[in-house]
Amino acid sequence: MQEQESEMQDRDIQEQENEMQDRDIQEQENETQDRETQEQENETQDRETQEQENEMQDRDIQEQENETQDRETQEQENEMQDRETQEQENEMQDRGMQEQESEMQDRDIQEQERDLEEEESESQGIDYFARPEPAMLQAFLDYHPQQNTSNAVVMRVFSRKDGSIRKWLTYCKERHLLFCFVCLAFARRTDTSTFITGMSDWRHVHVRTEEHEKSTTHKTCAEAFFLRCSKGNINSLFAGSQLSAHRAQVKKRRQVLERIVDVVKVLGKRGLSYRHVENEAAYTLSDNTVDHGNFLELIVLLGKYDACLREHLNDCIEKSKKSHQSSGSKGRGSLITLLSKTTVNSVIDALGHLIQESITSDVKKAGMFSIQLDTTQDITGYDQCSVIIRYVTEAVQERLVSIVRCEAFTGQYFVNLLCGVLEHLKLDHAMCIGNATDGASNMQGQYKGFSALMAAQSPTHVHVWCYAHILNLVLADTTQSVIESGSLFNLLNDIAVFIKESYHRVNLWEKQTQEKARHRRLSPICETRWWAKHDALQKIFGHFGKPEDGLFLDVVLTLEAIEKREKEKPAVRAKARGFKESLLKHETVLTAQIFLRVFEQTTPLSKYLQSKGMDILSAHHMVTVTQDSLKSIARDFPTVKEAADRFVKQTNQKLEEKEEHTDMEVEAALPEKRVKKRKSMAGEMSEDESQINAEKTYEVKVHNIILDTVIEAIHRRFDIHGPLLVDLAWLDPRKFSQIRTGSLPRTALQNLSTHLLKFDSSATVNNLQSELICFAGQWERLKTSLVDDYRTRTAKDRSEELEEDSDIVTKSCKSCKDCPLCCYQILRCFNLLSDAYHLLGLAYKYLLTLSLTQVACERTFSTLKFIKSRLRSSLSANRLEMFMLMATEKDILMSMDSDMVIDKVAEKSDLLRKLLL
Repeated sequence: MQEQESEMQDRDIQEQENEMQDRDIQEQENETQDRETQEQENETQDRETQEQENEMQDRDIQEQENETQDRETQEQENEMQDRETQEQENEMQDRGMQEQESEMQDRDIQEQERDLEEEESESQGIDYFARPEPAMLQAFLDYHPQQNTSNAVVMRVFSRKDGSIRKWLTYCKERHLLFCFVCLAFARRTDTSTFITGMSDWRHVHVRTEEHEKSTTHKTCAEAFFLRCSKGNINSLFAGSQLSAHRAQVKKRRQVLERIVDVVKVLGKRGLSYRHVENEAAYTLSDNTVDHGNFLELIVLLGKYDACLREHLNDCIEKSKKSHQSSGSKGRGSLITLLSKTTVNSVIDALGHLIQESITSDVKKAGMFSIQLDTTQDITGYDQCSVIIRYVTEAVQERLVSIVRCEAFTGQYFVNLLCGVLEHLKLDHAMCIGNATDGASNMQGQYKGFSALMAAQSPTHVHVWCYAHILNLVLADTTQSVIESGSLFNLLNDIAVFIKESYHRVNLWEKQTQEKARHRRLSPICETRWWAKHDALQKIFGHFGKPEDGLFLDVVLTLEAIEKREKEKPAVRAKARGFKESLLKHETVLTAQIFLRVFEQTTPLSKYLQSKGMDILSAHHMVTVTQDSLKSIARDFPTVKEAADRFVKQTNQKLEEKEEHTDMEVEAALPEKRVKKRKSMAGEMSEDESQINAEKTYEVKVHNIILDTVIEAIHRRFDIHGPLLVDLAWLDPRKFSQIRTGSLPRTALQNLSTHLLKFDSSATVNNLQSELICFAGQWERLKTSLVDDYRTRTAKDRSEELEEDSDIVTKSCKSCKDCPLCCYQILRCFNLLSDAYHLLGLAYKYLLTLSLTQVACERTFSTLKFIKSRLRSSLSANRLEMFMLMATEKDILMSMDSDMVIDKVAEKSDLLRKLLL
């Protein structure tokens, strides 16, 4: 066993040694093979590297040789080219000289022939610058155009800006007139263009030439000329076909742009935004799930029902998709869609400028105008100045002409601003007769204010402090005259704000006023809103002496419900109790009735001062009537007391009729106050002092002071423009009876004559007086004649649910035949302004042109806040002005001819001119 084990061990050892030997041999062989392989690879790499270096050296040598050969060849070629070029230039110079000589000879021959033809035509009586007879048409066309002249001005007209020649122009030396021989030959007999009869306006010759070249008549005649020439010339036929194809394309594009203009008009009229932040590319218009903005959405909508627009949209979408897929860019590239923001902005600018041009044209026809200025802050904090022009045509017009961002607030800055606006509109400063502004120091300053600086430039310039602002200041003075009035309006404002602060209180208020849906809101008081105090007071207390339509009872019950609501905080409940107790005081009711009576007199005046067709005489007359009415009730306290007692009685009866138990009651009288008891001395009888009458005290210290304050404020603030107003007062038809009896003073109309002399040198005092006396004598007969209705804009009663200023509506008014506007209408209708009563018509126009208020500026500010809102706060100054013009002057915007707008857009660039003209 041991031997076997030892043999097995020896065998194992032997096997292991053999394996190790075999492994060593194998490793040595592998190493040898690897070394040989590595050496072969290195040799191969070295060989390849050497070959590459040799090849590169050979290539470099070859390239150097080739460059040398090319250089030599190029030099030889250049020398040959220079030699040939020199020879060609010499030949061309020789040929040019020969051609010039031949041309000069031909020209001389042609001039001689034409001179002979002219001599023959003169001898035969033929006029080549008149409409030719059919038999002479060919000779007429052979004769024209005549463009040989030494006049430099005429020579410049023959050439366009691009260097091409206007072949249709022909010049008559004898008459020094320009003609269009194409229109002379082919225009209708009814066409009376200046180039048919002979254009002699050399001062504006280039403008008139371009206008005629773009006119429909000229294009039609040119097409007829091409068609006639096509009978004998295939090239002319081809040109005529091209012209017809171009005209068809232009017509199609103009039809598309006409629809675009109409969409822009609608958006501008409504003051809506045009663009969207994204999705404006044409290839996105087929996706109706995204928002493209108001403009593109309307275009896509109209495209569903309009074949022309639908075809244009489909074509633009298809081309835009191909361009987007091929290039991947977001822009339009070379594609003209007429739907881009650039085109829309061009249309907007064209509409705005045409509106300004239309207003400017009307102002120039009117001959005089006045200015209204006011400023406000927009949503971004910039001050915007509104410039309104008032003038008279068939009726009184007040038009917005500009919105300017203010950079300073001095009087001199506003003078420069106004001058810049007038120069932009090409209006003469001398036509401005006055202005109306607010009472700010930069406007009313005695030395450096806007009014003082304007008066320094023109002594006859009339400055008017806005009557509507003055009336608002009068009411502000009145409501702060005594403690009781200030407490009343503070109470009304605090109650409105208190209820609106919490939705729980709003719910209680709506529950209480379910049957009065139109009285849901309580109006807070704003000092700058002219009717705010009257609205707030009238909504709660009703009309003077008529408490039935007021919300006093609803307010009191709502405050009591808030007071009893246990979930409310104690501070809120205490505040509700304080408001309720203040309303139930008799003093509050009395003060409310006083102001209701005052507002009954002042509100009609305020509404009239916000109308468009008012004049200074009617306004001053209404101020005087209002002042007289207030004077008549200045000491009529018993009527106020009677109205207050009626209010208290009806309110207490309604409180008793309520199903829910309440212990509330309105005080039936003012509380009596006793004088403090005086200590009696020895030997004196102890006796109480007599009671003071509370009503008498209230009448003297509250009622009389309120009425005296409003009367005195009206008299003090409205007593302006004395001499001019006295003269203008004689133009009032109510004074014609005095004039007929010979009561017209010799000094009458002197101040008015001073203001009118710069418009008509014959407007002397004697001439004005004689026309006025004659017109007053015939007034009774003239005013019985039929006068057409005229349009005017006035203030509309504000809905009680709205908190914004009253709307101004356009009305058709019949002549009352008792005011200056009626006199002007009668004079205009009978065409007497240029005949018997020319100066009187000028005087009435001056009277109606004077601006009394700047209410038109305030109306534009409401539009401004709507257009430049939080979502559109990045509008540029120019774009804002265009939007404001479209939203404010809607009648001019909608009456504008689309062809005029398209022609204006075509002037923006040469590309648009080729596409649209």
